[in-house]
Amino acid sequence: MHLTQLSLLNFKNYVEANLNFRPGVTVFAGDNGAGKTNLLDAIHYLSLCKSYFNPIDSQQVLQGTDFFMVNGVFLKEDQKDSVSCAVKRNQKKQFKRNKKEYQRLADHIGLFPLVMLSPYDINIIMEGSEERRKFIDNVISQTDHQYLDELITYNKTLLNRNLLLKGIAETGKYDPALLEVFDEQLVASGKIIFRKRKVFMEAFTDIFNQHYQYLSEDAERVELVYESQLLQEDFAAMLKKSTERDRVLERTSVGIHKDDLQFSIHQMPMKKFGSQGQQKSFLVALKLAQYSFLYQQKGFKPLLLLDDIFDKLDEKRIHKLMQMVSDNHFGQVFITDTNAERMQQIFDRIGVEVTIFNVHKGQVNGPHQR
Repeated sequence: MHLTQLSLLNFKNYVEANLNFRPGVTVFAGDNGAGKTNLLDAIHYLSLCKSYFNPIDSQQVLQGTDFFMVNGVFLKEDQKDSVSCAVKRNQKKQFKRNKKEYQRLADHIGLFPLVMLSPYDINIIMEGSEERRKFIDNVISQTDHQYLDELITYNKTLLNRNLLLKGIAETGKYDPALLEVFDEQLVASGKIIFRKRKVFMEAFTDIFNQHYQYLSEDAERVELVYESQLLQEDFAAMLKKSTERDRVLERTSVGIHKDDLQFSIHQMPMKKFGSQGQQKSFLVALKLAQYSFLYQQKGFKPLLLLDDIFDKLDEKRIHKLMQMVSDNHFGQVFITDTNAERMQQIFDRIGVEVTIFNVHKGQVNGPHQR
């Protein structure tokens, strides 16, 4: 699978742009703030129906205009698919494939799988458990529609249960029967999500370890461990036991929305004891493992988007990474960097043809092929 065309209208800092792509490696080069990352984000929209960086669609609209459009054409074997996303301020987002509008955006997820790595991803290591759950959910949702549906159901039920708990605190009216209904719904979806996360992590951990060992040349010992309250106790029993505490807290304190991943290096927390280079290598390995998992599950190669990833990586790891993503295991790769000459030299050294677009203040020139 590869993206052959990308068109933007009033998207972020682009008034208009029309680009054509070939399979293989494409680089967007230019100064910081030129709009390189915005091109990757537009591709992310076509695959996952949303921005990678900002959940508010209206904030992607070019200042001074009232709508944006992103269009793309994907080629998978001999099948061409046209995908479009249109957002108008204060209106519902329109998302279409082959001119047919989706009733549910969830039905699009996984058709054109994508993996993105950006400096923003350091949050997966440094921030709270929500970022790590998002990572798990992103991977599994692109391969399993039931998982995505159950996740949507769970989150809606969790919201309703929390609203009920707040209402009990505010009014003093306690309806144990309604709370029990929400508990049953949470348990039904939560158990399915837990089971699928557990199976996924068993497969994913081995893939991750292989990628990290390759990048670090087996110099460091790292661990990736799935943590869930459901590993220790039955979900229904936990909910029942925590009812009084939840009423005091006015929120649901147990469940799969508390799941986490533990990252460690030499048996110490990666967040505190990993160097910036080690943390970056850990993230790269996570994303490459995500790519490998999606490839195994889907049977075709996802898109790989690498945004300004060379910071904090030494020359040896940069070379190994570029060599890896250029081999036959990987398909179409989009990379942003501030230095076009550096990118040309890296790919000249490993003997891989690269297409370079120069980006300047929302204008794209190219392509230039080497």
